[in-house]
Amino acid sequence: MRIGIILLCLAYVISQFFRNFLAVLSEQLHLDIGATSDDLAFAMGFWFLTFSLMQIPVGTALDKIGPKLTGSFIFLLGGAGGSVIFAMATTPLHITISMGLIGVGCSPVLMGSYYIFARIYEPKIFASLAAIMIGVGSFGNLAGAAPLAFTADLFGWRSTMLALGLVSAAISVGLFLFVKNPEISKDINKGSFLDLLKIKNLWFIFPLVLIHYAPVAGIRGLWIGPYINDTFGGDGNLAFATTAMSLSMIAGTFAYGPMDRIFRTRKWIIFIGSSICLAAIVGLALVEQITFGISVSLFCVLGFFGMSYPLMIAHGRSFSPEHLTGRCVTLLNMFAIGGAGLFQFLSGKIFRFTLESEASTSAAYTAIFLFYASSLFIGLVLYLKAKDRLD
Repeated sequence: MRIGIILLCLAYVISQFFRNFLAVLSEQLHLDIGATSDDLAFAMGFWFLTFSLMQIPVGTALDKIGPKLTGSFIFLLGGAGGSVIFAMATTPLHITISMGLIGVGCSPVLMGSYYIFARIYEPKIFASLAAIMIGVGSFGNLAGAAPLAFTADLFGWRSTMLALGLVSAAISVGLFLFVKNPEISKDINKGSFLDLLKIKNLWFIFPLVLIHYAPVAGIRGLWIGPYINDTFGGDGNLAFATTAMSLSMIAGTFAYGPMDRIFRTRKWIIFIGSSICLAAIVGLALVEQITFGISVSLFCVLGFFGMSYPLMIAHGRSFSPEHLTGRCVTLLNMFAIGGAGLFQFLSGKIFRFTLESEASTSAAYTAIFLFYASSLFIGLVLYLKAKDRLD
């Protein structure tokens, strides 16, 4: 199983790469195939949408047939296949199609790991294991920053994507060979996703799950690229900003992991961290004559404190019965990733609408940041009603 978990971790590195790399390639894709920021926002949103919609069948498959076949087959079809289609793209539509397929391919990777952690390890260390998985996987964020910029300049973005497709195919074969399925629950045929929705303790967790990841995913995944290019000029500025934010996200993920055991709470760690994210986004929106240093610092604050995802999943999962473990973590993930996709779609529309109103690009970015901030504020207010719980 150790080799299988390592391979799942490598697959998750690639998954994290795919949800962040468009920001770095935005200029090249614009020059080569005419893809605009709105086109890329739609394509990135489509990645999140297909990823999210796959969580229901993935959750059922994890509970009933296990992560071995679920992960290997879907990652081969979507991760490898989508990368090849991306490498051959000639229009923005092709980018959207390939990103949707890649979203399907990445959908079982993290949840397969979480399913294994929840079924074979003590509940009290779930959040730490989940954070380690995301922390290591977040090196994909880093790979999608300066290393991607260097590789794309050296070999071209098409060759880079083709190579990623081949790597994804190799990992898929490894998942099939080395991942072992935990013992299937005796109560596997009892209950459904509807039973999870009847758990009232989840009702006030779902809204923040829906929004808490959207700002960091949307900004690092796309908007940081056009924002830096339009506000401060590209060149080394974009590579530095994306790398700094990626490193902050990695550090934040590892920092969140043991906090519930240290402070004996999940709710208030999540609430405080998300509140700091809210302050950083408001700063990006409202600080006048913002400098490059201040903007990067605020992006890093957002990246660090915006990675409460492992604790959010642990908080929600703590209310689930054992036989619904796979479906619970995938339902929570559907809200998180679906929220990121939904807000990515909406942010693109807001950006285009603001520009069509003859406003400046600066005003368009301010509108996006305020949109994220107001939504996060609503999620935090509702989360105050959630019940705190440790396993």
